[in-house]
Amino acid sequence: TAKFTSASDIPVAFVEKNVKLRGKLHHITEKGLEVEHIPISVPFITSIQRKWQSKGLLLVRLAGVKLAPGGMAWLQQELKPKQMIWFQLLGREDSALECLVLVNKRQFLSVCLNEEILRQGLGRTARIEGLHHDSRLYWKLHKRLLRAELKALKKNKGIWREESYSERLRDSISNNKFVQTLKQFVNWLRGS
Repeated sequence: TAKFTSASDIPVAFVEKNVKLRGKLHHITEKGLEVEHIPISVPFITSIQRKWQSKGLLLVRLAGVKLAPGGMAWLQQELKPKQMIWFQLLGREDSALECLVLVNKRQFLSVCLNEEILRQGLGRTARIEGLHHDSRLYWKLHKRLLRAELKALKKNKGIWREESYSERLRDSISNNKFVQTLKQFVNWLRGS
């Protein structure tokens, strides 16, 4: 029922047990998502606790994901301010939390943002900070993230998109020195 306002407030046991917490999204920054923790509410106790709760935002990073430039724009488009999200604690580094972030899309459907970004080709798989390499959970999550990245690669999406043959041909012709010189000559003739 306690409200966490900084990463250091969260007990070590919560991080070790990979507890899921609920929060309200406030901002999307280069460092990560700024989220207000929403504690479990117990009718009478919650109303009393609100008077003494301090204000503060948790910095939540997408564990195992290195965002590409288009990833930030996609997040800002997909997530709305004050949207409720769930974040599963995987690790804590300085003042940031490494998490799996879940967003409800419909009544019974939630999407893992970490996987969805990789599935869209808007990031690359990275080391999951906070989890030990020899842990079963690390390899289970890493495998899920790699599968999502592979889907983007197979579908030619995002950073994995390759130019088609016609696009490559057009680029090579327009970048040809002779064609550029010819264009300059035609422009000179038009100007005269």
